[in-house]
Amino acid sequence: MREPEYLRDVNGFVRRELLGREAQLDSLAEAPLPLYDRFAETGLMNWWLPKEHGGLGLSLEESVRIVAALAYGDAGVAFTLFIPVLTTSMVAWYGSETLKEQFLPRLVAGNGFAATLGSEHEAGSELARIGTTVRRDGDWLVLDGAKAFSTDTGFAQFLVVIARSADDPDQYLAVLVPRETSGVTVEKRWDVIGLRSSATYQVALRGCRVPAGNALHGHGLRLLEIGLNASRILIAATGLGIARRIRDLCMDYGKTKSVKGAPLASNAIFAGRLGQFEMQIDVMANQCLAAAREYDEVAARPDAAEEFMRQGALKSALTAKMFCGQAGWQIAAAASEMFGGVGYTHESIIGKLVRDMRYVSIVEGGDDVLRDLVYSRYVVPVSKRS
Repeated sequence: MREPEYLRDVNGFVRRELLGREAQLDSLAEAPLPLYDRFAETGLMNWWLPKEHGGLGLSLEESVRIVAALAYGDAGVAFTLFIPVLTTSMVAWYGSETLKEQFLPRLVAGNGFAATLGSEHEAGSELARIGTTVRRDGDWLVLDGAKAFSTDTGFAQFLVVIARSADDPDQYLAVLVPRETSGVTVEKRWDVIGLRSSATYQVALRGCRVPAGNALHGHGLRLLEIGLNASRILIAATGLGIARRIRDLCMDYGKTKSVKGAPLASNAIFAGRLGQFEMQIDVMANQCLAAAREYDEVAARPDAAEEFMRQGALKSALTAKMFCGQAGWQIAAAASEMFGGVGYTHESIIGKLVRDMRYVSIVEGGDDVLRDLVYSRYVVPVSKRS
């Protein structure tokens, strides 16, 4: 089957800009890296945004293929480029027409980024305990609080902030905040262990005033849960891309490394390990694509916003992220052992890939959090058991 043009463009970008540049990509260089401007030259920036807002309107299934290809070169680059889908999907499904027309076409035209501010230190995985507040002041909303981890915020065009209502503690809002709004302060960039070509920030909000119409329609925590469906599937896809890169590096190593007078590639134990990798990679790919197709089926419905609101966190998105994180980690751990002492040094790319892979099981809900969510939503209710 002929490779789609969009995927040829992505693979060309990976060869030109990512492969062989691991040291720079792993250096925590100043963000955003210039290579993101060069990715924009492919015409694929924010590739998922709807055509009515100037985007390409590519599906999530197509996005899985794009992200896996990008992650083969560098998972941090992939994460930086796709994570705005979390923000824009909430705006596209639940923002007013005015809000969508004001911000989404400009994002496409400017090849820009968007960011979501949800997590907080004190709340941890219990988002219902977030302390950031939003209060009504006439025709304005005023936000105050602090957010712990937000990728792309430093160079985003706009943010979506999840906040608790100061007037009703049981009510939560998702509020669009232009990045240049007074009172938005990036306090620091986190020195992350992996994905170091990305940029994740700690952010303070002090008296940030935005029009009341900037609130999205619906309960803020539910909107965040819906937005996480797409990004969790694409996080799983980064695990797929990293795993493929690890497999190929192991094959290259097996051709050059000699054991007992013969190439490592001819060793039965090595062959068994690589066979196991291939099986896991195949299932990872199938799981990501199946989850993306389910998402796309809902997205194509005329009542998609209502159906996403009804379903919330999709089971397939949760299980894809968990499975790919766990299978990917098994591949990364086994590969680092295969490389011996070199695999435990910065001289080997394997060390970087091990660190990059770990994020899949941590970001946007650790495995224990997601296991509990799957149990409470899809195991306990008899009607939802598969």
